[in-house]
Amino acid sequence: MRLDQSITITGRVQKDAWANKVLPPVEEVRAGFWSIPVPFPRHPMRYTLSYLATGPRDAILVDPGWSSEEGWQHLLEGLKRTGVGIRGVTGIVVTHRHGDHLGLAERARQASGAWVGLGRNETLGLPESGGDDAWIGADRALLHSWGVPASRVGEIVYGEQWLSAERVLARPDVRFADGEHLQGEGMDLEMVATPGHTEGHICLIDHVHGLLLSGDHVLPRITPNVSLQRGGPENPLRDYCRSLERMRCHEDMEVCPAHEYRFQGIGGRVDELLSDARSRSDEVLEIIDARDAQSVWDIARNLTWSRGWDSLVGPPLRLALAETASHVALLRSQGAELDIPLAEGRQK
Repeated sequence: MRLDQSITITGRVQKDAWANKVLPPVEEVRAGFWSIPVPFPRHPMRYTLSYLATGPRDAILVDPGWSSEEGWQHLLEGLKRTGVGIRGVTGIVVTHRHGDHLGLAERARQASGAWVGLGRNETLGLPESGGDDAWIGADRALLHSWGVPASRVGEIVYGEQWLSAERVLARPDVRFADGEHLQGEGMDLEMVATPGHTEGHICLIDHVHGLLLSGDHVLPRITPNVSLQRGGPENPLRDYCRSLERMRCHEDMEVCPAHEYRFQGIGGRVDELLSDARSRSDEVLEIIDARDAQSVWDIARNLTWSRGWDSLVGPPLRLALAETASHVALLRSQGAELDIPLAEGRQK
């Protein structure tokens, strides 16, 4: 994962902290708009950048971060630094369902009395019918169809531990539609649907401060994972690429991502991300042609990975396979005749 040259880094203190592998400080990015880092323990991303937008009557917390006691204390201290404190938070907006964004939302809701909001199309990834055993069994069947060796299925199947972790995540009080505005005195936050990384991912446009809160949709250095999931959209990578195109009209805004550091020049970054997606799909096709790959596993183990295929174990391995499957789905939608078993995504 390289440092891209198409952007202008504006969060210099954040960038230096990232380079030095330390937590960046709480920063007042604009008058009344704050960046609060929340640790993401034992993970390469290291922290989530939570944001607080304030007005005379409202204080909206965005992406409170991963649920841990360390993270909770950092969030409390950061909110105290802003002068708002946890009890002053009136609303919590989460860009998407992943635990490093939604994890502390329930605890923050209980401490503040604030509502929690997600995008209208965001799902929470839990069984809707049939019970846990049937759901886990179907997930095992999916992994077998992807060609995962029996000896590796146990480490990546979505089992009881995963289900338990998902069930403690906050359920939303509010759902935001694409283009909906959260307005108050001194505040205008527009919700923009950006499916891809998850089905219901949203970005926020802060029209008062000229800021784009990009969640995981656009990061300055890293390409977010886009996964094909059982029961999810049939072509998430196509959705992601279309969502990226929507960002071009915000070229004049400073981007506040959920990880790493702030930057400007989102148009150039979008070009890079789209180019990376095309290059990856080309690599998938080359592997299928050259090696007669018959499964998602066959393709994935021959792809180029930043730390090598053998480094992928547990959840990272699952993400790698699901990302590979998303490229197969995209290529198939573009006319490639690929006899590779995939998840049965929901039709759109």
